[in-house]
Amino acid sequence: MNYLVAFVSLGCDKNLVDSENMLGILHQGGYTLTGDEAEADVLVVNTCCFIEDAKKESIENILEVARYKEEGRCKALIVTGCMAQRYKQEILDEIPEVDALVGTTSYDQIVEVVSQVLNEKGIKPQSFDSVDKTFVEEMPRILTTAGYFAYIKIAEGCDNHCTYCIIPQLRGKYRSRQIDKIRQEVEKLAQDGVSEVILVAQDTTRYGSDLEDASLVKLIREISSVSGIEWIRILYCYPEGITDELIQEMKTNPKVCKYLDMPIQHASDTILKRMARKSSNDYLKEVLGKLRQEIPQIAIRTTLIVGFPGETEEDFNILCNFVKEMKFDRLGVFTYSQEEDTPAAGFEDQVEESVKQTRKEVLMALQHTISEQLTRQKIGKTMEVIIEGKLTDEDVYIGRTYQDAPDIDGQVFIRYCGQLISGDYVSVRIVDANDYDLIGEMIDEYSE
Repeated sequence: MNYLVAFVSLGCDKNLVDSENMLGILHQGGYTLTGDEAEADVLVVNTCCFIEDAKKESIENILEVARYKEEGRCKALIVTGCMAQRYKQEILDEIPEVDALVGTTSYDQIVEVVSQVLNEKGIKPQSFDSVDKTFVEEMPRILTTAGYFAYIKIAEGCDNHCTYCIIPQLRGKYRSRQIDKIRQEVEKLAQDGVSEVILVAQDTTRYGSDLEDASLVKLIREISSVSGIEWIRILYCYPEGITDELIQEMKTNPKVCKYLDMPIQHASDTILKRMARKSSNDYLKEVLGKLRQEIPQIAIRTTLIVGFPGETEEDFNILCNFVKEMKFDRLGVFTYSQEEDTPAAGFEDQVEESVKQTRKEVLMALQHTISEQLTRQKIGKTMEVIIEGKLTDEDVYIGRTYQDAPDIDGQVFIRYCGQLISGDYVSVRIVDANDYDLIGEMIDEYSE
Protein backbone atom coordinates (compact mmCIF):
# COMPACT_ATOMS: atom_id res chain seq x y z
CA MET A 1 0.00 0.00 0.00
CA ASN A 2 1.21 3.50 -0.82
CA TYR A 3 1.04 5.28 2.56
CA LEU A 4 0.94 9.09 2.74
CA VAL A 5 3.07 10.82 5.42
CA ALA A 6 2.66 14.37 6.78
CA PHE A 7 5.10 16.17 9.10
CA VAL A 8 4.81 18.88 11.74
CA SER A 9 8.24 20.25 12.67
CA LEU A 10 8.50 22.47 15.73
CA GLY A 11 11.30 24.30 17.50
CA CYS A 12 14.69 25.35 16.22
CA ASP A 13 16.30 24.99 12.82
CA LYS A 14 18.48 22.16 14.18
CA ASN A 15 15.25 20.25 14.79
CA LEU A 16 14.16 21.17 11.26
CA VAL A 17 17.24 19.44 9.84
CA ASP A 18 16.25 16.28 11.75
CA SER A 19 12.75 16.53 10.25
CA GLU A 20 14.16 16.94 6.74
CA ASN A 21 16.32 13.85 7.26
CA MET A 22 13.31 11.85 8.46
CA LEU A 23 11.33 13.00 5.42
CA GLY A 24 14.17 11.83 3.18
CA ILE A 25 14.42 8.47 4.94
CA LEU A 26 10.67 7.88 4.71
CA HIS A 27 10.58 8.87 1.05
CA GLN A 28 13.47 6.53 0.32
CA GLY A 29 11.61 3.83 2.24
CA GLY A 30 8.67 4.02 -0.17
CA TYR A 31 6.37 6.44 1.63
CA THR A 32 4.73 9.36 -0.19
CA LEU A 33 4.91 12.79 1.40
CA THR A 34 1.92 15.10 1.66
CA GLY A 35 1.24 18.53 3.11
CA ASP A 36 -2.39 17.64 3.80
CA GLU A 37 -2.69 16.27 7.33
CA ALA A 38 -6.29 15.17 6.75
CA GLU A 39 -5.15 12.90 3.90
CA ALA A 40 -2.12 11.43 5.69
CA ASP A 41 -1.97 7.81 6.81
CA VAL A 42 1.04 8.63 9.00
CA LEU A 43 1.48 11.83 11.01
CA VAL A 44 4.84 12.72 12.59
CA VAL A 45 5.23 15.57 15.09
CA ASN A 46 8.86 16.51 15.72
CA THR A 47 8.69 18.31 19.05
CA CYS A 48 10.57 20.91 21.10
CA CYS A 49 10.55 21.41 24.87
CA PHE A 50 13.34 23.94 25.44
CA ILE A 51 11.07 26.28 27.39
CA GLU A 52 7.52 26.11 28.75
CA ASP A 53 5.98 27.82 25.71
CA ALA A 54 7.65 25.27 23.43
CA LYS A 55 6.23 22.41 25.49
CA LYS A 56 2.75 23.88 25.27
CA GLU A 57 3.08 24.33 21.52
CA SER A 58 4.22 20.73 21.12
CA ILE A 59 1.31 19.37 23.16
CA GLU A 60 -1.19 21.53 21.27
CA ASN A 61 0.13 20.30 17.93
CA ILE A 62 0.04 16.66 19.00
CA LEU A 63 -3.58 17.02 20.15
CA GLU A 64 -4.49 18.96 17.00
CA VAL A 65 -3.28 16.25 14.62
CA ALA A 66 -4.56 13.45 16.86
CA ARG A 67 -8.08 14.32 15.76
CA TYR A 68 -7.25 12.97 12.31
CA LYS A 69 -7.34 9.48 13.78
CA GLU A 70 -11.10 10.03 13.95
CA GLU A 71 -11.72 12.68 11.29
CA GLY A 72 -9.08 11.72 8.72
CA ARG A 73 -7.12 8.70 7.53
CA CYS A 74 -4.41 8.65 10.19
CA LYS A 75 -3.34 5.13 11.13
CA ALA A 76 -0.11 6.05 12.91
CA LEU A 77 0.73 9.11 15.04
CA ILE A 78 4.45 9.31 15.83
CA VAL A 79 6.01 11.80 18.26
CA THR A 80 9.72 12.48 17.84
CA GLY A 81 12.36 14.92 19.08
CA CYS A 82 13.10 16.62 22.38
CA MET A 83 9.70 16.22 24.04
CA ALA A 84 9.59 12.52 23.18
CA GLN A 85 13.07 12.18 24.66
CA ARG A 86 12.21 14.03 27.86
CA TYR A 87 8.63 12.97 28.58
CA LYS A 88 8.28 9.57 26.96
CA GLN A 89 6.18 7.93 29.66
CA GLU A 90 4.01 10.98 30.28
CA ILE A 91 3.15 11.18 26.56
CA LEU A 92 2.16 7.53 26.38
CA ASP A 93 0.13 7.76 29.60
CA GLU A 94 -1.67 11.03 28.88
CA ILE A 95 -2.07 11.06 25.09
CA PRO A 96 -3.24 7.55 24.16
CA GLU A 97 -3.64 8.55 20.49
CA VAL A 98 0.18 8.53 20.17
CA ASP A 99 1.33 5.25 18.62
CA ALA A 100 5.11 5.50 18.88
CA LEU A 101 7.99 7.60 20.17
CA VAL A 102 11.37 8.33 18.59
CA GLY A 103 14.16 10.00 20.57
CA THR A 104 16.52 12.78 19.54
CA THR A 105 19.25 10.45 18.25
CA SER A 106 17.05 7.69 16.80
CA TYR A 107 15.39 9.48 13.88
CA ASP A 108 17.39 7.36 11.42
CA GLN A 109 15.08 4.49 12.52
CA ILE A 110 11.85 6.27 11.61
CA VAL A 111 10.95 3.84 8.80
CA GLU A 112 11.24 0.82 11.08
CA VAL A 113 9.10 2.49 13.73
CA VAL A 114 6.38 3.54 11.29
CA SER A 115 6.35 0.09 9.68
CA GLN A 116 5.95 -1.58 13.05
CA VAL A 117 3.00 0.63 13.98
CA LEU A 118 1.25 -0.03 10.66
CA ASN A 119 1.88 -3.77 10.57
CA GLU A 120 1.81 -4.85 14.21
CA LYS A 121 -1.48 -3.64 15.64
CA GLY A 122 -1.46 -2.91 19.35
CA ILE A 123 2.29 -2.36 19.47
CA LYS A 124 3.59 1.06 20.58
CA PRO A 125 7.27 0.98 19.59
CA GLN A 126 9.83 3.27 21.21
CA SER A 127 13.24 4.01 19.74
CA PHE A 128 15.70 5.66 22.12
CA ASP A 129 19.42 5.37 21.48
CA SER A 130 22.08 6.92 23.68
CA VAL A 131 21.96 10.73 23.57
CA ASP A 132 25.71 10.57 22.87
CA LYS A 133 25.22 8.46 19.74
CA THR A 134 27.61 9.23 16.89
CA PHE A 135 26.10 11.36 14.13
CA VAL A 136 24.62 9.21 11.36
CA GLU A 137 26.00 10.48 8.07
CA GLU A 138 24.81 10.38 4.46
CA MET A 139 21.13 10.23 5.27
CA PRO A 140 18.74 11.31 2.52
CA ARG A 141 17.16 14.70 3.03
CA ILE A 142 14.20 16.58 1.62
CA LEU A 143 14.38 20.35 2.09
CA THR A 144 11.32 22.05 3.50
CA THR A 145 12.92 25.48 3.26
CA ALA A 146 12.96 27.41 0.00
CA GLY A 147 15.20 25.57 -2.44
CA TYR A 148 17.92 28.22 -2.46
CA PHE A 149 18.92 28.03 1.23
CA ALA A 150 19.48 25.23 3.70
CA TYR A 151 20.55 24.76 7.29
CA ILE A 152 23.65 22.64 7.87
CA LYS A 153 23.90 20.99 11.26
CA ILE A 154 27.65 20.87 11.91
CA ALA A 155 27.50 19.30 15.37
CA GLU A 156 25.12 17.68 17.82
CA GLY A 157 24.82 18.08 21.58
CA CYS A 158 26.30 20.61 24.00
CA ASP A 159 29.00 20.71 26.69
CA ASN A 160 28.27 24.17 28.08
CA HIS A 161 25.80 23.12 30.81
CA CYS A 162 24.21 26.52 31.37
CA THR A 163 22.15 26.31 34.55
CA TYR A 164 18.84 27.11 32.80
CA CYS A 165 19.21 24.65 29.92
CA ILE A 166 18.02 21.07 29.48
CA ILE A 167 19.66 20.50 26.07
CA PRO A 168 22.74 18.48 27.23
CA GLN A 169 20.38 15.96 28.85
CA LEU A 170 18.31 15.64 25.68
CA ARG A 171 21.00 15.92 23.01
CA GLY A 172 24.11 14.59 24.75
CA LYS A 173 27.69 15.77 24.73
CA TYR A 174 29.08 17.91 21.92
CA ARG A 175 29.93 15.87 18.80
CA SER A 176 31.31 17.59 15.70
CA ARG A 177 30.75 16.14 12.26
CA GLN A 178 33.77 15.49 10.06
CA ILE A 179 34.65 18.31 7.67
CA ASP A 180 34.63 16.05 4.61
CA LYS A 181 31.12 14.80 5.44
CA ILE A 182 29.80 18.33 5.80
CA ARG A 183 31.42 19.33 2.51
CA GLN A 184 29.79 16.38 0.77
CA GLU A 185 26.40 17.48 2.07
CA VAL A 186 27.00 21.07 0.93
CA GLU A 187 28.12 19.87 -2.52
CA LYS A 188 24.93 17.85 -2.91
CA LEU A 189 22.78 20.80 -1.82
CA ALA A 190 24.62 23.15 -4.20
CA GLN A 191 23.99 20.75 -7.08
CA ASP A 192 20.30 20.90 -6.18
CA GLY A 193 20.26 24.71 -6.35
CA VAL A 194 21.10 25.81 -2.80
CA SER A 195 23.25 28.96 -2.79
CA GLU A 196 23.02 30.01 0.88
CA VAL A 197 24.08 27.62 3.64
CA ILE A 198 23.41 28.42 7.28
CA LEU A 199 25.70 26.72 9.79
CA VAL A 200 23.95 25.66 13.00
CA ALA A 201 24.77 23.78 16.21
CA GLN A 202 24.09 24.43 19.88
CA ASP A 203 27.45 26.25 19.84
CA THR A 204 28.98 26.65 16.38
CA THR A 205 32.18 28.22 17.69
CA ARG A 206 32.98 25.01 19.57
CA TYR A 207 33.02 23.12 16.26
CA GLY A 208 36.04 20.83 15.89
CA SER A 209 37.10 20.97 19.54
CA ASP A 210 36.53 17.22 19.77
CA LEU A 211 38.25 16.40 16.46
CA GLU A 212 41.82 16.41 15.24
CA ASP A 213 42.78 19.21 12.87
CA ALA A 214 39.29 20.73 12.63
CA SER A 215 37.87 24.14 13.50
CA LEU A 216 35.06 26.43 12.42
CA VAL A 217 37.48 28.49 10.31
CA LYS A 218 38.78 25.38 8.51
CA LEU A 219 35.21 24.26 7.88
CA ILE A 220 34.24 27.66 6.47
CA ARG A 221 37.22 27.63 4.11
CA GLU A 222 36.33 24.16 2.91
CA ILE A 223 32.71 25.06 2.24
CA SER A 224 33.74 28.29 0.52
CA SER A 225 35.39 26.33 -2.26
CA VAL A 226 32.13 24.58 -3.20
CA SER A 227 30.88 25.84 -6.55
CA GLY A 228 27.45 27.45 -6.41
CA ILE A 229 27.60 28.55 -2.77
CA GLU A 230 27.25 32.34 -2.58
CA TRP A 231 26.47 33.02 1.10
CA ILE A 232 27.67 31.25 4.25
CA ARG A 233 25.81 32.38 7.36
CA ILE A 234 26.86 31.48 10.91
CA LEU A 235 24.34 31.14 13.75
CA TYR A 236 24.72 30.48 17.48
CA CYS A 237 28.30 31.63 18.09
CA TYR A 238 29.10 31.74 21.78
CA PRO A 239 31.20 34.85 22.46
CA GLU A 240 34.03 32.95 24.17
CA GLY A 241 34.73 31.09 20.92
CA ILE A 242 34.88 34.13 18.64
CA THR A 243 38.61 34.15 17.97
CA ASP A 244 40.72 36.67 16.07
CA GLU A 245 41.15 34.00 13.39
CA LEU A 246 37.38 33.68 12.97
CA ILE A 247 36.96 37.45 12.82
CA GLN A 248 39.61 37.71 10.10
CA GLU A 249 38.00 34.90 8.12
CA MET A 250 34.64 36.66 8.26
CA LYS A 251 36.32 39.92 7.28
CA THR A 252 38.25 38.61 4.28
CA ASN A 253 36.12 35.74 2.95
CA PRO A 254 33.65 37.21 0.40
CA LYS A 255 31.26 34.28 0.78
CA VAL A 256 30.82 34.66 4.55
CA CYS A 257 27.89 36.92 5.39
CA LYS A 258 28.98 39.83 7.58
CA TYR A 259 26.40 38.66 10.11
CA LEU A 260 26.80 36.91 13.43
CA ASP A 261 24.24 35.37 15.74
CA MET A 262 25.84 35.59 19.19
CA PRO A 263 23.52 34.61 22.07
CA ILE A 264 24.83 36.40 25.17
CA GLN A 265 21.72 35.94 27.41
CA HIS A 266 22.64 38.72 29.86
CA ALA A 267 25.15 41.49 30.63
CA SER A 268 25.21 41.52 34.44
CA ASP A 269 28.26 39.68 35.75
CA THR A 270 26.23 38.39 38.69
CA ILE A 271 23.55 36.84 36.47
CA LEU A 272 26.06 35.54 33.91
CA LYS A 273 27.86 33.72 36.72
CA ARG A 274 24.60 32.23 38.04
CA MET A 275 23.79 31.11 34.50
CA ALA A 276 27.22 29.38 34.34
CA ARG A 277 28.05 31.49 31.30
CA LYS A 278 31.75 32.05 30.71
CA SER A 279 31.48 35.68 29.62
CA SER A 280 31.53 38.93 31.55
CA ASN A 281 30.24 42.40 30.77
CA ASP A 282 33.73 43.65 29.96
CA TYR A 283 34.54 40.62 27.81
CA LEU A 284 31.33 40.99 25.82
CA LYS A 285 32.12 44.63 25.14
CA GLU A 286 35.63 43.67 24.06
CA VAL A 287 34.40 41.03 21.59
CA LEU A 288 31.68 43.26 20.17
CA GLY A 289 34.10 46.15 19.86
CA LYS A 290 36.63 44.01 18.03
CA LEU A 291 34.00 42.66 15.63
CA ARG A 292 32.78 46.14 14.74
CA GLN A 293 36.26 47.56 14.44
CA GLU A 294 37.42 44.82 12.07
CA ILE A 295 34.11 44.43 10.19
CA PRO A 296 32.31 47.80 10.31
CA GLN A 297 29.42 46.54 8.18
CA ILE A 298 28.70 43.51 10.38
CA ALA A 299 25.17 42.87 11.63
CA ILE A 300 25.00 41.27 15.08
CA ARG A 301 22.00 39.41 16.44
CA THR A 302 21.69 38.31 20.04
CA THR A 303 19.17 36.80 22.45
CA LEU A 304 18.59 37.74 26.08
CA ILE A 305 16.86 36.14 29.06
CA VAL A 306 15.08 38.39 31.55
CA GLY A 307 13.76 37.37 34.94
CA PHE A 308 16.47 34.81 35.71
CA PRO A 309 16.40 33.80 39.39
CA GLY A 310 17.93 36.54 41.50
CA GLU A 311 17.81 39.18 38.77
CA THR A 312 17.48 42.49 40.61
CA GLU A 313 16.49 45.88 39.29
CA GLU A 314 20.19 46.72 39.28
CA ASP A 315 20.97 43.66 37.16
CA PHE A 316 18.19 44.56 34.76
CA ASN A 317 19.38 48.16 34.50
CA ILE A 318 22.86 46.89 33.67
CA LEU A 319 21.32 44.85 30.87
CA CYS A 320 19.30 47.81 29.55
CA ASN A 321 22.34 50.08 29.57
CA PHE A 322 24.34 47.41 27.78
CA VAL A 323 21.70 47.15 25.04
CA LYS A 324 21.60 50.94 24.69
CA GLU A 325 25.38 51.08 24.36
CA MET A 326 25.89 48.09 22.07
CA LYS A 327 22.97 48.84 19.73
CA PHE A 328 22.43 45.33 18.41
CA ASP A 329 21.14 45.10 14.85
CA ARG A 330 18.81 42.27 15.82
CA LEU A 331 17.67 41.24 19.29
CA GLY A 332 15.29 38.68 20.75
CA VAL A 333 14.13 38.54 24.38
CA PHE A 334 12.84 35.52 26.31
CA THR A 335 11.42 35.42 29.81
CA TYR A 336 13.17 32.87 32.00
CA SER A 337 11.45 29.49 32.00
CA GLN A 338 11.84 27.41 35.17
CA GLU A 339 12.67 24.02 33.65
CA GLU A 340 12.65 20.96 35.88
CA ASP A 341 15.90 19.00 36.14
CA THR A 342 18.00 22.14 35.60
CA PRO A 343 20.08 23.70 38.40
CA ALA A 344 18.39 27.10 38.04
CA ALA A 345 14.96 25.59 38.70
CA GLY A 346 16.02 25.10 42.31
CA PHE A 347 17.55 28.53 42.77
CA GLU A 348 16.05 30.83 45.38
CA ASP A 349 14.69 34.26 44.45
CA GLN A 350 12.60 33.14 41.49
CA VAL A 351 11.21 36.21 39.75
CA GLU A 352 7.47 36.82 39.44
CA GLU A 353 6.01 36.20 35.99
CA SER A 354 4.55 39.71 35.85
CA VAL A 355 7.99 41.19 36.52
CA LYS A 356 9.55 39.02 33.80
CA GLN A 357 6.96 40.13 31.29
CA THR A 358 7.34 43.81 32.17
CA ARG A 359 11.11 43.59 31.78
CA LYS A 360 10.73 41.89 28.42
CA GLU A 361 8.41 44.65 27.23
CA VAL A 362 10.85 47.33 28.39
CA LEU A 363 13.74 45.73 26.52
CA MET A 364 11.72 45.18 23.36
CA ALA A 365 10.56 48.82 23.38
CA LEU A 366 14.18 49.88 23.78
CA GLN A 367 15.25 47.65 20.89
CA HIS A 368 12.40 48.96 18.75
CA THR A 369 13.84 52.46 18.98
CA ILE A 370 17.36 51.22 18.24
CA SER A 371 16.18 49.16 15.27
CA GLU A 372 14.29 52.09 13.81
CA GLN A 373 17.42 54.24 14.01
CA LEU A 374 19.62 51.57 12.43
CA THR A 375 17.27 50.79 9.54
CA ARG A 376 16.95 54.46 8.62
CA GLN A 377 20.72 54.71 8.41
CA LYS A 378 20.58 52.31 5.45
CA ILE A 379 18.56 54.72 3.29
CA GLY A 380 20.63 55.66 0.25
CA LYS A 381 22.87 52.59 0.46
CA THR A 382 23.11 49.90 -2.20
CA MET A 383 22.83 46.34 -0.89
CA GLU A 384 22.85 42.84 -2.35
CA VAL A 385 19.51 41.13 -1.85
CA ILE A 386 18.41 37.54 -2.31
CA ILE A 387 14.88 37.37 -3.75
CA GLU A 388 12.42 35.26 -1.74
CA GLY A 389 9.07 35.88 -3.38
CA LYS A 390 6.56 38.36 -4.75
CA LEU A 391 3.48 40.01 -3.30
CA THR A 392 0.33 38.68 -4.91
CA ASP A 393 -1.08 40.95 -7.64
CA GLU A 394 1.61 43.59 -7.06
CA ASP A 395 4.91 44.41 -8.75
CA VAL A 396 6.68 44.11 -5.43
CA TYR A 397 9.30 41.49 -4.68
CA ILE A 398 10.42 40.42 -1.20
CA GLY A 399 14.02 39.69 -0.34
CA ARG A 400 16.71 39.60 2.36
CA THR A 401 20.10 41.28 2.71
CA TYR A 402 23.16 39.58 4.18
CA GLN A 403 22.05 41.19 7.46
CA ASP A 404 18.88 39.10 7.60
CA ALA A 405 18.58 35.41 8.46
CA PRO A 406 15.47 33.64 7.12
CA ASP A 407 12.26 33.86 9.13
CA ILE A 408 13.69 35.78 12.12
CA ASP A 409 15.04 39.06 10.72
CA GLY A 410 13.82 41.85 8.47
CA GLN A 411 12.90 41.93 4.78
CA VAL A 412 13.39 44.19 1.79
CA PHE A 413 10.39 45.17 -0.35
CA ILE A 414 11.36 46.02 -3.93
CA ARG A 415 9.02 47.54 -6.51
CA TYR A 416 10.00 46.10 -9.90
CA CYS A 417 8.05 45.36 -13.07
CA GLY A 418 10.55 42.88 -14.48
CA GLN A 419 10.84 39.15 -13.92
CA LEU A 420 12.77 37.85 -10.93
CA ILE A 421 13.05 34.31 -9.56
CA SER A 422 13.33 33.30 -5.92
CA GLY A 423 16.99 32.73 -5.18
CA ASP A 424 18.20 35.48 -7.52
CA TYR A 425 20.81 37.88 -6.12
CA VAL A 426 20.20 41.49 -7.15
CA SER A 427 21.55 44.94 -6.29
CA VAL A 428 19.02 47.18 -4.58
CA ARG A 429 19.15 50.83 -3.58
CA ILE A 430 17.43 51.42 -0.23
CA VAL A 431 14.98 54.32 -0.54
CA ASP A 432 12.98 54.05 2.69
CA ALA A 433 12.76 52.08 5.92
CA ASN A 434 10.41 51.29 8.77
CA ASP A 435 11.04 49.74 12.17
CA TYR A 436 12.51 46.46 10.95
CA ASP A 437 12.13 46.31 7.14
CA LEU A 438 13.58 48.16 4.17
CA ILE A 439 12.08 49.48 0.95
CA GLY A 440 14.29 49.46 -2.12
CA GLU A 441 14.47 49.87 -5.87
CA MET A 442 16.29 47.71 -8.37
CA ILE A 443 19.55 48.91 -9.82
CA ASP A 444 19.81 47.87 -13.47
CA GLU A 445 20.24 49.42 -16.90
CA TYR A 446 16.75 50.94 -16.66
CA SER A 447 17.06 52.53 -13.24
CA GLU A 448 20.62 53.82 -13.40
